[in-house]
Amino acid sequence: MTPTAAARCPVTAAAPGPVPASVTTTAPPPAFAERYLLSPDMIADPYAHLDALRAHAPVHWSPLHHSWLVTGYDQVMRCLRDPGISADRVRPLMDAVPQGASEDAERAFGILSRWMVFNDPPQHRRLRQVFQESFAARAVARYRTFTEKATRAVLSRGAVPGRTGDLMADVAKPLPALVFARWLGVPRTDAASFWYWNARVADLVLGTAQEESEYRASLQALVSLEDYLGALVARRRAEPGDDLISQVLREGRVGDSVTEEEFVGMLTQMAFAGGETTSNLIANTVLALHTRPDQLAAVRAEPDLAQGAVEETLRLDGPSKMSVRTAARDVDLDGRTLRAGDRVFLVTAAANRDPARFPDPGRFDVRRTGATHLGFGFGAHFCIGAALARLVAVAAVRTLVTDRPALTLADPGRVEWQPSLLNRSLTALPVRY
Repeated sequence: MTPTAAARCPVTAAAPGPVPASVTTTAPPPAFAERYLLSPDMIADPYAHLDALRAHAPVHWSPLHHSWLVTGYDQVMRCLRDPGISADRVRPLMDAVPQGASEDAERAFGILSRWMVFNDPPQHRRLRQVFQESFAARAVARYRTFTEKATRAVLSRGAVPGRTGDLMADVAKPLPALVFARWLGVPRTDAASFWYWNARVADLVLGTAQEESEYRASLQALVSLEDYLGALVARRRAEPGDDLISQVLREGRVGDSVTEEEFVGMLTQMAFAGGETTSNLIANTVLALHTRPDQLAAVRAEPDLAQGAVEETLRLDGPSKMSVRTAARDVDLDGRTLRAGDRVFLVTAAANRDPARFPDPGRFDVRRTGATHLGFGFGAHFCIGAALARLVAVAAVRTLVTDRPALTLADPGRVEWQPSLLNRSLTALPVRY
């Protein structure tokens, strides 16, 4: 998707004739000018443009992105509920692979085809049910004590009072990695390889791989991750532990409602999604609080408001900007016809700021109540790992606020964001502890 100069230029009209002095006129609103969402200024701060797009047309065909951009809250919700809007997007990912790397792609995309997020009901429901009990809030709560201890251990190593550092590298990345590895049952001795593979898989799924060599590395990493998790499942069959894999195996659904191949494929999704989303959620919440002193003071006075801070970040500047769908059949949405095969971007980053749904939507308020944000999706595709992500992010934010009261941003005006259409991820977050 390369923007052209013509696509970036607003449409102009012929100059009108003179207006009599006796006629009072009101200037019309400026014409909406489409912007390329991967341009540097849109990566840095897309929200003013997304607000303008939603006001212009909450369902908008974008020639620049070859896709429908759905930005209104109600419209996104309708798409999330409509079986005609499909989550199957493995084919577009395959189509993006350079010809030279295509030989490596067959097995890798077979793995992706088993991810729940790329399947529609009833297949999605069948796959998801295998993990439903393990991801329930009551099951995740068993890891609260471990998570709190892990948070303090990570802070004691990386967030030493008085020193400067990168909160992404010191806290936001290692903490979810530690918790999710424990939860999946990955031994510490395997952690380095496990998280390297995850990082490379993210390059493929999030579209940051560009060169043929990067695609090859990503495809091979996904295959290596599946090989590793397949071996880990076999080990847990022989030696059960207190972890997700052992729990699901004890329930007896693997080999019954899903095949072992499907189970291992879904575990690669769990491994990828858990660390990436939660790391970004932690860093984005810390950034939000430390650029809003009144909200930081509120959480410091009432540490339980860390939950509200995490929820407001999910709404206002969360780790996901949009999700990609495809029209499986012709769908009418707000008088526009989405044709079968059309690509659809559900821009939750815009829907979560819709003034028709959220009062004063641009304000970050840790005490906000009311409408449900779409930071973790909705309905059948609501993020199955939301409870665990919230547990880890809230523990990190609460502990940072209470145990590191001197923490300040080193240069809040110069943070940089990863160039991604889908994710909202800082490259680093320099701080003074």
